Amino acid sequence: MIEATNLTKKYGDHLAVDHLSFRVEKGQIYGFLGPNGAGKSTTMNILTGYLAATEGTVTINGKDIQKEPEEAKRNIGYLPEMPPLYMEMTVQEYLAFVAELKKVPKKDRARQIAEVMEMTQIADMKVRLIKNLSKGYRQRVGLAQAILGYPEVIILDEPTVGLDPKQIIEIRDLIRRLGENHTVILSSHILSEVSAVCDHIMIIAHGKLVASDSPEGLQRLMSGSMEIELTAKGDEKQLFGALSELEGVEHLESMGDTKEGFAKVKITSKDNTDIREKVFFALAEAGLPIMEMTHLEKSLEDIFLELTEDVKSREPAKKKLFAPRGRKKPNPAQETVPSEDTEEKSSSGRGALAEEVKETVKEGK
Repeated sequence: MIEATNLTKKYGDHLAVDHLSFRVEKGQIYGFLGPNGAGKSTTMNILTGYLAATEGTVTINGKDIQKEPEEAKRNIGYLPEMPPLYMEMTVQEYLAFVAELKKVPKKDRARQIAEVMEMTQIADMKVRLIKNLSKGYRQRVGLAQAILGYPEVIILDEPTVGLDPKQIIEIRDLIRRLGENHTVILSSHILSEVSAVCDHIMIIAHGKLVASDSPEGLQRLMSGSMEIELTAKGDEKQLFGALSELEGVEHLESMGDTKEGFAKVKITSKDNTDIREKVFFALAEAGLPIMEMTHLEKSLEDIFLELTEDVKSREPAKKKLFAPRGRKKPNPAQETVPSEDTEEKSSSGRGALAEEVKETVKEGK
């Protein structure tokens, strides 16, 4: 569907995207994850043809985004971080304007506009001026213009920034529904955002792709060894004596006494070997009853920090699995929305901005 090869973007001496290569398969929701300044938005702009790469190529359905821009962009719907909205238009007028730019057949325009307004839950706002809408509704209008024309690929750059928790849940549900019929690329620096909706995660740091896998695959890739926290009846010396020579144990760490007569240790296994059964029998034989045993798994936050830390000074472990995967089941959203003040663009007439908006919206073809 989308193939980026040796993608590089330089701004003077600053290397924003550093020889990035990846492939996006059809019918998946991809999370493009990275810290602020990692090169996510620059990459999104190159994928949509808004920016030209210094080096490298991007092909969409076999069409080069620079050599055959019209053909390539027909397959893309794009929601930038700042939606390309025309503030003096009503919602319905704006979507009709976008439909014309995208060359949606006249006979289909009214139906498609009604469908995307219903899909994004803005039908009740269709006669309202966009400048009078809340940020959440403006974001929905931007999403509606990206969906209009039903492109095969929908690219969303930070789609939930500044929204309240209810709006975030609604946008996530919409993204999941879009993933049933479209390939979706979701750019974000919010970890819970990506893990909640995405089938596949690509992590970028300092313009480099440092990992590409499913959320579960990343956990397996980065775990390396199994870690267990264990509380048993007995003292620490007895626990260490029973476990130190056990086959498969690589490291023991004292977690201190929990209370009188009990001790807690962390056990690290070799080569991600599951040693829980061996630990159980070893302590049973030693007469040290296990009161609690917890398998510690790395969170996406742990993986993210490990992969993005000091990436310039080392060669990170990489694993690229691009085979199609089954749709991920939705998880409940639990997130506190970060506060972000965004300066809104002003508008003083349709004629003055028509050409600017026309060029911007065309990037969503």
